[in-house]
Amino acid sequence: MNRTDVLDVSPATAPPLRERAARYALLPLRIFLGVTFVYAGLDKLTDSAFLSATGDGSIGDQMRGVRDASAIPAMVDMALKAPVAFGTVIAIGELLVGLGVLAGLLTRLAALGGALISLSLWLTVSWAVTPYYYGNDLVYLMAWSPLVLAGAPYLSLDSLIRSRRSRLRA
Repeated sequence: MNRTDVLDVSPATAPPLRERAARYALLPLRIFLGVTFVYAGLDKLTDSAFLSATGDGSIGDQMRGVRDASAIPAMVDMALKAPVAFGTVIAIGELLVGLGVLAGLLTRLAALGGALISLSLWLTVSWAVTPYYYGNDLVYLMAWSPLVLAGAPYLSLDSLIRSRRSRLRA
């Protein structure tokens, strides 16, 4: 994105509506996933019940509850060795992924992180949900795919950095 993309919006020079819509098509997805993951991370980090090894709503009890129904019980067993640390890492990961996608900074890497978190949750927490489309983690995994592939070409720190680099090379 260059400065004229943002500043020059006169009717004579504005791109057609379809072109503008296509250009910003991933923005609603970025905002939704970013806000959702920031909220999920903050919610976990501020919930003392979640960040406990045992008790109602604790990460430990949640993991023990899904262990036998998960696709990869060994993955859950690893998390159960240090459930509070695991829950903290997941929460911080969600927070960083959400902030990265919202700001459009290292967007592809942040989206890959979001996809990996969603994949791990799908294979553990929501694996046994039937029918499969009731489980939201698979949907989140698929929703990250366009951002992994395309990044954030507009309204992002990534595009700002790219445009500054290209001006410095010129």
